[in-house]
Amino acid sequence: MNLRVRENPWRLMLAVNIAVVIGVFLYKITRAPYVPYIHLLVDYHFGFTKRALIGALVSLFFAKVPVWLVFALSGAVWLITLALFVKLFRRTFGFDDAQMPLFVLMAGSPFFFKNFMHTLGHFDIYGCAFAICLLLVPARSVIFVMLAALASMILILIHHIHVLMYVPTIAVIVVLRYYLVQGLTRLNAIVGIGAIAAIGLLFLSAQFLGSVTVPSEEFVRYLQSRMTDPSRTDLLSFSYIWYQPLSKEIEDTWNRMPSNILGVPVFALLIWLHAPLWKYFADLIRSLAEDVHRRIVISAIVMVSAAYLIIFAMVFDYSRWISNWAVCMFLILHAVKTLPGSKPVPPIAADDRKTTILGWIVTLIPRVGIVRPF
Repeated sequence: MNLRVRENPWRLMLAVNIAVVIGVFLYKITRAPYVPYIHLLVDYHFGFTKRALIGALVSLFFAKVPVWLVFALSGAVWLITLALFVKLFRRTFGFDDAQMPLFVLMAGSPFFFKNFMHTLGHFDIYGCAFAICLLLVPARSVIFVMLAALASMILILIHHIHVLMYVPTIAVIVVLRYYLVQGLTRLNAIVGIGAIAAIGLLFLSAQFLGSVTVPSEEFVRYLQSRMTDPSRTDLLSFSYIWYQPLSKEIEDTWNRMPSNILGVPVFALLIWLHAPLWKYFADLIRSLAEDVHRRIVISAIVMVSAAYLIIFAMVFDYSRWISNWAVCMFLILHAVKTLPGSKPVPPIAADDRKTTILGWIVTLIPRVGIVRPF
């Protein structure tokens, strides 16, 4: 076993990643979950409300919401998402030694599960989990399009920012797994257009009609009534976000822009550290048998990236957005792998010295962060 680890350090990197994740978790549970906790308190008590679906579901089982539920619920979702990704990777690439560098650079990336652990309780991971499910389920009928639309609408009810964060990636998965394989027919075109219209209408409703209309004092009193410890008013400090208009969010983002933009070189460096993975992705795209498939994939990557640029201009949690962008690229890579290719693409070289060094650096970085790098 020791000889095998020395011959293939990528297995040791995997073990180190597990240790890093445990360390991030132990650190995370010592921190007060300000934003995640209040989201478990908000439900539809005052009518249709944005960011309230998870809280409404929690209210079905908990009249009083304990703080530990943030870590129990989000931890369970994290474990489920990890299991789904492992299943997806095994089905798409397999788990032999040749594919270990790709797995480590994905699953061990500070953009992916380590950062989801750091942002435990935030709702980004739900988009990732739903997208992985859509990569796993069969895509042989128009029901797949309807299922993707339903998943997208649930994500918008969880948090409307998903319309830019994971819904575009879900759309790409639908196009690559269903429409490019089954072709465009009158029925699936109508269903697709209807799905886009329904998703768009729901987003506009959540964005512009989902604000709480009662006075903020009444809103906070209700949230306190759902807490196991109403004296912890510090955990309600973010209640203003249910009253804040989009214009104020954009204003806050641009006020922070001069300091936040300083993190861009760090993000660029973190992206570069995954260079072997991006090279493999590029080779995979070039190997596609159909030229139209290559053009569609490149256009899809541009579309998803453009959606994240819009998020960058509107909300200042830059580390979260760049991390989720990278995760979306990882998931699109899996979708591209299912398309017919003209030639096999060799896996990332496990014995390349530069690749091994980059793998160790990626492994040892514990997470990216929420707003600023680290």
